[in-house]
Amino acid sequence: MTPMMRALVFAETGQPILEERPRPQLLVATDAVIKMVKSTICGTDLHILKGDIVTCTPGRILGHEGTGVVHSVGTHVRTFKAGDRVILSGITSCMACEFCRKGLTSHCLNGGWLLGNTIDGTQAEYVRVPHADGSLHHLISGASEAAQVMCSDILPTGFECGVLSGRVKPGSSVAIIGGGPVGLSVLLTAQLYSLSSLIMITRDANRLKIAASLGATHCIAFGPNAAEEVMALTGGRGVDTVVEAAGVPGTFDLCQDIVAVGGTIANVGVHGCKVDLHLDKLWHKNIVITTSLVDTVSTDMLLKLMSSGKIKADALVTHNFSFADMLDAYSTFGASTEHKAIKVIINFQE
Repeated sequence: MTPMMRALVFAETGQPILEERPRPQLLVATDAVIKMVKSTICGTDLHILKGDIVTCTPGRILGHEGTGVVHSVGTHVRTFKAGDRVILSGITSCMACEFCRKGLTSHCLNGGWLLGNTIDGTQAEYVRVPHADGSLHHLISGASEAAQVMCSDILPTGFECGVLSGRVKPGSSVAIIGGGPVGLSVLLTAQLYSLSSLIMITRDANRLKIAASLGATHCIAFGPNAAEEVMALTGGRGVDTVVEAAGVPGTFDLCQDIVAVGGTIANVGVHGCKVDLHLDKLWHKNIVITTSLVDTVSTDMLLKLMSSGKIKADALVTHNFSFADMLDAYSTFGASTEHKAIKVIINFQE
């Protein structure tokens, strides 16, 4: 008889549902099967439920983040063995193709963003991880396991797509538009550089308070006066780096209003509809606009910084749920302003 497990599934109705599913098995020699310990919900999961991501179809087990214990490995897996405690990367890397060799693992010809997208993901009691040697990390000491879940996706996303793509350097002025988990991850990792100012812009008053507690030098409510406030703070220059971390047209408009001459707009948000590019205002400003999907090539470095206490990701965890209460977790995360939620941790083994 095939062993069964519980899983959170993207239903035809566009809602998440709990189902019994067959437990995954090793398919090829580079696979690992992980018994999940902790997972979480990403804003991208909500985009999937809204139909914004067409590569993920109904029936898929959602989730691309979490920690667990290696249950079994294929014969070609060299770095991990049964019983190892691991972090699952949101990006699967074969480590051998053209894009992986360039560090663009998100575009791996044999991987990329698979989990919870084109193959079953981490919001289940067990998950199969392809290319295990390039797609798992050993759990570290010096940081809580819940904090290390943040290294599956949002911390490397904030750092790679926001800070690095945004060309942040010592002395930069940085504005982050969107105070959700990824925006706050940009806030945490941007402080690895000595900034002249670090501005958080979001609608949510609670998230502005959190941003201030995590190191924002200025906090501004998103609205019709936000651009004017930023320009007043910067003597009319604007900011060197604007990170778009919300994924809606209005926030991308604000990015264009406040970027300085020679500055960078780093788009991190997942956009479900088109935005306007105001080249009539920008053509002469020598700016750069970047788009990127996280490659998770910075994960090992971020884990070292977490272990040393340089990055304190526990502040991003606001709620804990058992897997049996997964639907409540989705309700809470989906109404994050009402529940003051940032990241919800799903615990499988309680």
